[in-house]
Amino acid sequence: MKKKKIPMRKDVVTGTMKPKRELIRVVRNKQNEVSLDPTGKKPGRGAYVAVDVEVAKKAKADRTFDKTFGVKLDDEFYDQLIEYADHEQARQKLFHHDK
Repeated sequence: MKKKKIPMRKDVVTGTMKPKRELIRVVRNKQNEVSLDPTGKKPGRGAYVAVDVEVAKKAKADRTFDKTFGVKLDDEFYDQLIEYADHEQARQKLFHHDK
């Protein structure tokens, strides 16, 4: 049986390559609005960050997405990212015992 190819993406905070499903997609649309993209299907320029609260906090400290997308984001966006990363990290621990 042929092994299925796993799409890899680069985490913009740490610079490491990880499977797409282990990352959170953040997207900037044509109106320069930046939002989280849980489905991975929103149109626009996407960037990925690891599902890890510490990495999300580092993104806030370094203002990573301000630089990546060339827009000024408020702390509320980064707080939302940290909260979502915490939620997803807890879900992964619950449903993926092998990791």
